[in-house]
Amino acid sequence: MTNTFRPIAADRLPALLAAMPKAELHIHIEGSLEPELIFALSQRNGIAIPYAGVEELRRAYAFTNLQSFLDIYYAGASVLITAQDFYDMAWAYLRKAAADNVARAEIFFDPQTHTARGVDMATVIDGLHRACADAQKQLGVSAALILCFLRHLSEEDAFQTLEQAQPFLDKIIGVGLDSSEVGHPPEKFARVFARCRALGLHLVAHAGEEGPPAYVWSALDVLKVERIDHGVQSVRDAALMQRLARDRIPLTVCPLSNQKLCVFPDLQHHNLGRLLEAGLVATVNSDDPAYFGGYINENFTQTFAATGLGATQAYQLARNSFEGSFGDATQKQQLIDRLDEVFAKFE
Repeated sequence: MTNTFRPIAADRLPALLAAMPKAELHIHIEGSLEPELIFALSQRNGIAIPYAGVEELRRAYAFTNLQSFLDIYYAGASVLITAQDFYDMAWAYLRKAAADNVARAEIFFDPQTHTARGVDMATVIDGLHRACADAQKQLGVSAALILCFLRHLSEEDAFQTLEQAQPFLDKIIGVGLDSSEVGHPPEKFARVFARCRALGLHLVAHAGEEGPPAYVWSALDVLKVERIDHGVQSVRDAALMQRLARDRIPLTVCPLSNQKLCVFPDLQHHNLGRLLEAGLVATVNSDDPAYFGGYINENFTQTFAATGLGATQAYQLARNSFEGSFGDATQKQQLIDRLDEVFAKFE
């Protein structure tokens, strides 16, 4: 499903990557919390954090694996108290997304990180949802929320979170599963995902980042998810690769995150190109951009520079992001038409 366009010169590729419209399908809003905003919110709310300043905090962003990142991620989230805090965090991300020509953003949030600290679900969702509504009006970015369950906690805790979210289901489009992957297989959450499916929510789950291909299988077959977040370990299972390609299951790949958390030794070894060659609906996303060294355009430009991917793959990735989104068919077609227009200008 690629468009046919005349060759685009390699030296124009960075400008094309920046200019093309795209959807971001894997962004943790708490992971967009920049050190400057963490300190501003800590002062506003009178919350002490164990770093002397912005630069010391930024230097602490040296991770060896997923858990070492999560430890500092949860510490950063502790400064979020009021609906305005959540609004300010989401608005800062959405402005950056608009500058990167993100036309559609499907934003993950982790309510258990906040409700465990005594912050109401209403406070969290109100602030985030208002920012999404304002993004549509002021930035032209279509933004929606996906509530994620923390997989290191129990399924019972996830059920309690779903219950707390019941009054606000009109403000979210789906649920996901994130946090520490290894040792917490998707099937741990089979019943809560079945309940979410019955409520008509879209279903996604992190699988195959650090965990094995078996986790991707169970996310598909037990949780019945529509999208796999990460999924890069799928290449270790030929039958799984065929399944993902056949069923057009989108993978929300996050290259800079994979590099920062040592999933790959460096971007040159990233398997994004291999996923595309196998016919998978791979997409590019930023995951936790404040912590992993870049927002979505930075993920595109650094990965393309390191791997030698070109304009044909850029088109496929952008188109895949619209296909893989939960927008309606009309919106998807409008965004694909916009994508075609940008590529026509660069020919």
